[in-house]
Amino acid sequence: MRFQAITDVPGIARAARYYADVWETSVDVLSTETLHCVRHAGGATIGAFDGDELVGATTGLFCPDGSAYSMIAAAAPGVGLPLKLAQKQWAAGLGARSMRWTYDPLVARNARFNLVKLGAVVTEYTVDFYGPMNDGVNDGESDRLTVRWDLTGTAVAHESEPRGEVTATAPDGEPLRRTDGERIWCRVPHDIVQVRKESPERARQWREAVREVFVDAFDRGFVATSMSRDGWYELERRG
Repeated sequence: MRFQAITDVPGIARAARYYADVWETSVDVLSTETLHCVRHAGGATIGAFDGDELVGATTGLFCPDGSAYSMIAAAAPGVGLPLKLAQKQWAAGLGARSMRWTYDPLVARNARFNLVKLGAVVTEYTVDFYGPMNDGVNDGESDRLTVRWDLTGTAVAHESEPRGEVTATAPDGEPLRRTDGERIWCRVPHDIVQVRKESPERARQWREAVREVFVDAFDRGFVATSMSRDGWYELERRG
């Protein structure tokens, strides 16, 4: 496996096609022209290659405040972590001390990757970040969590089981929110993509239920720091 910045236009076009295939859409997620402009402005699309096969890609920017911003990432199973570490090396090489990106709060596997494997922290919830979306992965409102990854050291992620009083019920009738008075736990579906395919209305209900928990928690100074194997976010006060 090798990781390298893609700098030629045919290679960038290949990355654009890869993103479209992963998102199951015939419309560019990020066009070749956009990705080339990102490279020209000092950003980078880093590809993961198994021989000649492109098995992952991520595109990032270096920001005026000295941080990095990851616009998009997609990878085959087992490639995500080393690809993200390659992007970290690129960003740190430019002097970045942290990296930010957004992801769908309902996608449990992405939450676990970001918070547990990388040790990042969710600092913000934005309602309908992109506006309504309709591709092979997303459908409807595009709420997003903003995650911050410290690039200066090795973050120590932790996991805990939800406990305390149940204070809200999920669309499936099971607990949605628990609290022990100091921390909050919020549950998301095991596979929201499958839920969307089976029942867009049930997916909408999950979106609104989780949104209510997160918006209230962030308004009160909480951040999300972990995700359990069975789909529970852990939120705690910071600062």
